[in-house]
Amino acid sequence: MRRLLRWLLWTVITGLAVIVLLLAPVARNELFCPGPTVPDAYPPLLAEADRRSEARTLMTYPEWHIVHAYDDYARVIRDGDPHDFAFTRAITGYWSSLCSLTKAAANHGGVDGSTKQLVYVIGTSFTVELALKAAYEETLGRLATWLRGDTRAPLDDLSARQAADYATFLQQTPWYEWDFSASQDALITAQTGGFRDRERRFALGLENRAKASYARAIGAAVATTGPDDLTLRLIASDITPGSYPDATVISERPEGLELETPRYRDLTRILDRLARNGGNLVEIAGNDDILFTATSPYAAAYGALYSVKRQGYGDYRHLILVKVTDLADTLRELPARGLRLEHIHDY
Repeated sequence: MRRLLRWLLWTVITGLAVIVLLLAPVARNELFCPGPTVPDAYPPLLAEADRRSEARTLMTYPEWHIVHAYDDYARVIRDGDPHDFAFTRAITGYWSSLCSLTKAAANHGGVDGSTKQLVYVIGTSFTVELALKAAYEETLGRLATWLRGDTRAPLDDLSARQAADYATFLQQTPWYEWDFSASQDALITAQTGGFRDRERRFALGLENRAKASYARAIGAAVATTGPDDLTLRLIASDITPGSYPDATVISERPEGLELETPRYRDLTRILDRLARNGGNLVEIAGNDDILFTATSPYAAAYGALYSVKRQGYGDYRHLILVKVTDLADTLRELPARGLRLEHIHDY
């Protein structure tokens, strides 16, 4: 009985310790990162139904940090092994960037409660996922590569291609719509009888099955509440109607054309093309500030809220906040500054 009680006690202590560790980044962000909230004084032009909270342009980055982490991981394992990826750096990068963005968001009306909850939930899930993956790849996974030797197994290459495809998929589509079962079937079909292939099938099989189950649950939850809007409204000037087939002209206004465009990765492509063609922006989703990320060989960029080194690429990502009316000019000037546009964050 004493042994059972001792085991239960240690189980409870371990569980509490894990909870404390997972909640520590959330507590740090709440206690040390927010500043005094300054209401946004910008008078929007678009109708209220077409506006989104300005602070959300900053709070969309944490989700994209996860997308970028998967892309970095795919890049690392393209030529290397999973244990070459710095899992801890990816986790701490999420929370440190969130702190910088939370501080900046205070000057743009602050972060609303539902958005806070979202970034904390996905951040905690991301932390757990990468911690578990690190625990395996740094131990049993590393041992498997040592036994394999220098010659990569077929599933090493296939899993690298799948990781790259998944990272690309996430740029426009929610993660829970990825077909994890198909990924697992492909691993089964391509495997050989070699030890490394069998180990990869086992390890990635556990991951795929766990994510498939979680994806079904998330998909069902989204189905009851409805997905996020896939389009937004903006006002652009110095452009010709009909020159942007992905954008729908809603009306002609004194300030310019009111357009409805896709969000996410498609929006970045549209706005980049608009800037290169000499167009300008007046307002996006009722806001006058917007965040974008750019990459460069340099560790710092002028005006960046946060900069981080990308794994597998050997360069740096910079988070830059600008006025919407300055966005097009800024995009046109990026090459001269040694920067390359990566993503424009909507709301």
